[in-house]
Amino acid sequence: MNKPTKTHKIVQAHYAEYARSSTSCCTPMSMLYTLETLQGLPDDIAGFSAGSGNPLTIADLKPGESVLDLGSGGGLDCFLAAQKVGESGHVIGVDMTLEMLKRARAGAERLGLKNVEFREGFLEFLPVVDNSIDVVISNCVVNLSPDKTAVIHEVFRVLNPGGRIAISDILTNHPVSQAQREDHTDWCGCTSGALPVSEFEAMLKQAGFVEIILLPDLEVARQSISNGEFLTPKDVTKEEALQLLDNWEQSDHSMFIPHLITARKPI
Repeated sequence: MNKPTKTHKIVQAHYAEYARSSTSCCTPMSMLYTLETLQGLPDDIAGFSAGSGNPLTIADLKPGESVLDLGSGGGLDCFLAAQKVGESGHVIGVDMTLEMLKRARAGAERLGLKNVEFREGFLEFLPVVDNSIDVVISNCVVNLSPDKTAVIHEVFRVLNPGGRIAISDILTNHPVSQAQREDHTDWCGCTSGALPVSEFEAMLKQAGFVEIILLPDLEVARQSISNGEFLTPKDVTKEEALQLLDNWEQSDHSMFIPHLITARKPI
């Protein structure tokens, strides 16, 4: 797949508009990144993200490692990863939205980062060679793809043997209906494209990954619901949604929960 589908074009248009803005479009940054983590970054870079979490908290990046960011957006996670891997490491951001790439490249130049590059491409057809990446990160982007199986197989392909993934994304407890999947607003809002936890885990296993962990980030979910974010089930009050979190996997309501996902490619 190397041509955009209808879904790709809708997502591109949606996030191109956000790229032209100056603020985060999703979860407030104070919930995802500590002030210490963002220290030294200009406000317009530190405050711009379309993420659901902080994949770097589970990436355990080391100096000299090669990192690939799926759907790198404005580049924030790439810039933070570049600090972790140092001058001997290398970070590649891949995004299909030209406005995001322009913003990310401008940010890298302002920060004087020589170990970061941004490539145009689709997650289902990554512009990255086989067995060349130590760590793949992503922040609430895999759920936007219309072909997540292809994305995961591509991730497996580009990882070095023993390489790992560290992904923050939205997963759910019930399959999303076909009608909801066709709702473009919900898709761009990271809910219509969300997979059930068991389905995402099975997809990773089928691709060949091992040591798979899918950890719900209930604290971010709790704060998101309290702040009126998209995680509240329809026709359910904030108070009721907060109570549902305690047993969200068994709830009759569809719950969309940020997860921190790790796995490894066998050696």
